[in-house]
Amino acid sequence: MNTPNSYTLIPHTSIKACLFDLDGVLVDTAGYHYQAWKRLANQLGFDFTEAQNEELKGISRMESLDKVLGWGKATKSSVEKNELAALKNGWYVDMINKMTPEEVLPGVEDFLTALTQSGYKLALGSASKNSGIILKNTHLTHFFDEIVDGNMVSKSKPDPEVFLKGAELLGFAPEQCVVFEDAVAGIKAAKNAGMKSIGIGDKNLLTEANLVVSGLNKLTVEDLENL
Repeated sequence: MNTPNSYTLIPHTSIKACLFDLDGVLVDTAGYHYQAWKRLANQLGFDFTEAQNEELKGISRMESLDKVLGWGKATKSSVEKNELAALKNGWYVDMINKMTPEEVLPGVEDFLTALTQSGYKLALGSASKNSGIILKNTHLTHFFDEIVDGNMVSKSKPDPEVFLKGAELLGFAPEQCVVFEDAVAGIKAAKNAGMKSIGIGDKNLLTEANLVVSGLNKLTVEDLENL
């Protein structure tokens, strides 16, 4: 891993904390989610597209299930929904348990290293309830001062709860934080929290972000000072 030998110190008036979504920003687990949801849909007798799958990014497991069932016009009881969500999650966990550090997206380790060595505080802000497994298997856990995920919050993005909790744990006001997100719901959550945001992905989709890049490998510490 090649990292710079010197870093810019944080100005008093700039961003001081960085909150990262997990899926699609640090690692690409969207494909695993898609495979598991598709398997569930197929078992129920219908299918859905990758384009529809984009709507599942950044929202909770149960909200995702409701969308999937809606696409298939399938009605299930609360008990059945819980069983289906657990079934899908079991398939997903089987896949992420085989993840390795090679599945970390390009530039992630270099950028996180640069941020921490420059004095920024980092938190994870993810809807995933499996973030601990993913961070452990990809060797990213040590970068984060705080981890806020679906096990700690009850409201899904675009509700700002996950990011506001992260800011609180880090000890900074929302206006001192920047969010890194690949989902429209996540960018909206950052805006609702009163935070700036950097979108990872398509600029035509993430229109409410303050800046959009294709990946963390396209960012430098200095970019945060220009937000």
